[in-house]
Amino acid sequence: MADSPSADFIVIGSGIIGSLTALQFAKAGASVIILEAGPRVTRDQIVYNFRNSTRRSDWMSPYPFSPWAPHPVYQPQDNGYLVQAGPYPYPAEYIRVVGGTTWHWAAHAWRNVPNDHQIRTLYGVGDDWPVSYDELEPFYQLAEEIMGVSGAPDTGSPRNKPFPMTPVVEPYAMRRIRERLAPAYKVVTNTTARNSRPYDGRPACCGNNSCQPICPIDAQYHGGIAVAAAEAAGVQLIADANVYNLEHDEQGRVTSALYYDPNKVSHRVTGKTFIVAANGIESPRLLLLSTSDKFPNGLANGHDMVGRHLMDHPSTSLTFDAEEELWLGRGPQSPSSINIMRDGDFRSDHAPYRLDFTNISRVDGATRGLIAEGVYGAEFERRLRHSAAHELNVKNVLEVLPDPKHRVTLSSEKDGMGIPKPEVHYSIDEYTRKGAERSIEDFRRIAELMGGTNLRFSAKDHFANNQHICGTMRMGNDPATSVVDKWGRTHDHENLFAAGTGVLPTSGTCNSTENGLALALRTADHILTEQGVS
Repeated sequence: MADSPSADFIVIGSGIIGSLTALQFAKAGASVIILEAGPRVTRDQIVYNFRNSTRRSDWMSPYPFSPWAPHPVYQPQDNGYLVQAGPYPYPAEYIRVVGGTTWHWAAHAWRNVPNDHQIRTLYGVGDDWPVSYDELEPFYQLAEEIMGVSGAPDTGSPRNKPFPMTPVVEPYAMRRIRERLAPAYKVVTNTTARNSRPYDGRPACCGNNSCQPICPIDAQYHGGIAVAAAEAAGVQLIADANVYNLEHDEQGRVTSALYYDPNKVSHRVTGKTFIVAANGIESPRLLLLSTSDKFPNGLANGHDMVGRHLMDHPSTSLTFDAEEELWLGRGPQSPSSINIMRDGDFRSDHAPYRLDFTNISRVDGATRGLIAEGVYGAEFERRLRHSAAHELNVKNVLEVLPDPKHRVTLSSEKDGMGIPKPEVHYSIDEYTRKGAERSIEDFRRIAELMGGTNLRFSAKDHFANNQHICGTMRMGNDPATSVVDKWGRTHDHENLFAAGTGVLPTSGTCNSTENGLALALRTADHILTEQGVS
């Protein structure tokens, strides 16, 4: 086994959350190593790949696939990396590269609403958080100042300070939607980690409309920027380091991380404190892989909680033709939403949701659809122009309640490195389905106010997956029902912490990244205070 270095802190995973957690330690003067399974990537190469990809609607196509750090691929076909155990498929999509999956996110940076932290107490469903909204508020603010978040203050999430930036310029289509829906709905600008003015050395959004798969000018924050900041502060990053086991001493303290390089040579990295900051699938997978005589079910898993309570935000949608020309595709891809159903007494009965408007150009999708129909010539041109100008889509973003049956486990199948693949057990419960049914009323009313025709609802029993993986390393006060405590420390191991969206006890209705980051910044602050560093 090849020898590798040692540091005060070993962070596993180089996404936004892992890298910014590492940055806090480095700024305090500690030595830090980040271990990342995948290779380094650069923005210029990703932009080049995207421009030359034949699969323009496949947001994974510009990103490299590494046999030593495999991830799920679904186009042109499923590579089978994420094994589906059902009963409902969970086709999560994430990237294992330096910087993580936020290279190709929509940059939504939402806070919870305060009641999301106590839905068991208020509504008799789900679980309460061990951390209140007020306790998390300063770390939300810190996260927003680091990333550069712009947004409107009227989303139901109270603030003590303003956003770092005012919203990005509202696209014409979203202005018309807001104006036409005003009698019935308040349409607000989405909260996003996207510059509306030059910020932190990066330019303002200029409306390329390719936020996913890549912002070509870095107006949008992503994990690559977080990595660069961490390395500039002195963090050592080891790429192509696929961690497959964590070792411990007789007291149960983690002592080292073992990783494979691309040639499957094993290396050991030692440290004092370990932070598992991979995503909500790869983090529990690593803990389950790390078995020993003392911990035969894996680390932090004394109560069989690791990998359980998998959650996301399923969506159903409505596509229709508005009566006026809107020409989607100018400005950010996901700029506006309706937030009135994020909270209320109805949560005792059905899932809350946001309603999100898509602003992606309709040309590619309409073209493929017309070709599939066999439409050509003048009819093709007429129908393509109509769809590009008039077509509109609105989707719900639904809460999923924590359920221990929804989980990540280890498969009997192995990946190219000989490591068991992750296996997911998932379903859509009645609570979420009832929320989707309720949202149909909103869909119909929105279409009516927009003069909509040719209404196309998503297929019955079909829920799109928003790729907001959370819940598998959940935070709680009771070790019997959670993996980490309110500070992110695993109940079973004094020096092993988890950071990421996997620690979220409930999913709420908002994209999970800022919630996970705020909790991670709070964890880092606690560790440094506890160790007398800050």
